[in-house]
Parts: sequence; C-alpha cells; structure tokens
Amino acid sequence: MKGHAPLPSPVSPDALAGSLGILLAGEPVHLLAQHALWWPAQGTLFIADLHLGKAATFRARGIPVPAGTTQGNLDRLSALLLGLPVHRLVVLGDFLHAAEARNPSVLAALAGWRSRHPAVELVLVRGNHDSHAGDPPPALGMAVVDEPWRLGPFAACHHPPQAPQAPQAPQALQAAPCHVLAGHVHPAVVLRGPGRDALRLPCFAVHPGFTLLPAFGLFTGMASLPPGPGRQCFAVGGGRVWAVPG
Repeated sequence: MKGHAPLPSPVSPDALAGSLGILLAGEPVHLLAQHALWWPAQGTLFIADLHLGKAATFRARGIPVPAGTTQGNLDRLSALLLGLPVHRLVVLGDFLHAAEARNPSVLAALAGWRSRHPAVELVLVRGNHDSHAGDPPPALGMAVVDEPWRLGPFAACHHPPQAPQAPQAPQALQAAPCHVLAGHVHPAVVLRGPGRDALRLPCFAVHPGFTLLPAFGLFTGMASLPPGPGRQCFAVGGGRVWAVPG
C-alpha cells in the first residue's frame, strides 16, 4: 500500500450530506448516500459495481433503453472526487459491463472523466463482468488487481466471502485477519410498514468480517437480503443513510 499524507483540501458538506459514520475493523469510515464508502485516514473512496456502458451494451444487443447512464455515473463519481480529499479510488469489481461497452462514446466519456482527475490513484479489483469486458484502457492509468487485495485492515474484493465464486484467501490473509469490502450482490433491504406496505431500498450490509456495498451504477438491479445472524443493514434513500432496526 502506498503511503499518503492527508490532502489539505477541505471536505465539501455536500459530499458527506446524509452520510453515516461507523467503525469497521477499528477504522472510522463514512457510508455515503451516493452509494460509496469513504475511508478518511487513507483518503480512499470505495465503490462497487459501476457497470459502465451497460445501457450501450443493451442497445448493441437490440434492446432499446435510454442513453446517458454512463455520463450520469461519471458525473456522480466526479462530484465525490471533487467534494472529498480522495487520493485513491478503489472499484470493487464490474467497472465495465461487457465487451460492447468499449465503444467510442463510452471510451470518450471515460477519457474526459479521467482528464478531470489526473492525480487520483485508480485501482480496479477484477469482478465477474471485468473478465468478459476486459481490463480498462491503459490510458486511464488504472491498476488492475485480483481479489483479495489487501489495504491496511481491509481486503478489497468483488465477491463476498460466502459467494461460490469467491477465491480462497491466501495464507497471508488467513494469518492476518482483515475485514472484506465487497460488491457483486447489489444488496437491498425491504422496509415493511403497517398493513402490506413495503419499500425496497439499496443498502450497505455489515456482517462479522465483511461488508457489502450497494451498486454505484445507476442502471443496475438489486437483490433483497433475507434476515441473517449478525447482519446490520444501513438503508440508502432520500439522500441519507440510516441503520435499519433489527
């Protein structure tokens, strides 16, 4: 892990609006309403499941869906990079959706986005979609690593530990336990009200030993999590993050 001193730039109130501060592996982090996790001590922003070019992929396969989601995702990400002192952006898998996402419009949007944030270190932890889409263009200057990728007390992964595709942790990680940060699931929680009222919202799901991040991409589905022992869900909605009782 590269050593970095904190950046002198201030934190924008908008970037942390509605966020919730918690402790993970003894480290203060912020669960952001923008579907990202911010680790201030190392100036590191974690996101999962960006799925850039997903709409373009659908259109290339003859499925008519609206355009603009790639630029929307990149604009949301830029707002965080400009609002927080970010040294490093870690993408927990599924950066590009598929090979069809490597089209001129998506690649041009990516190049323009990167030109606005040249000093940010970019790291992609390969996910299942990355294996089909291929690594990002070299011009982005993005390091591409396999899971698990150790960063202080955290292990950056795409698949959660129980997933069938999750790799066996190397002996080094077994000897030095760490808290896994993962995506892949696109977790959601169902809130139930009086009568038959129900509302499904994306969430952060904190378990003993690992945390699932909600999908950052706009054009993605969600998977409702059933109740589980030791799981604490933090719902995201209405521009804020809050702990779900029980």
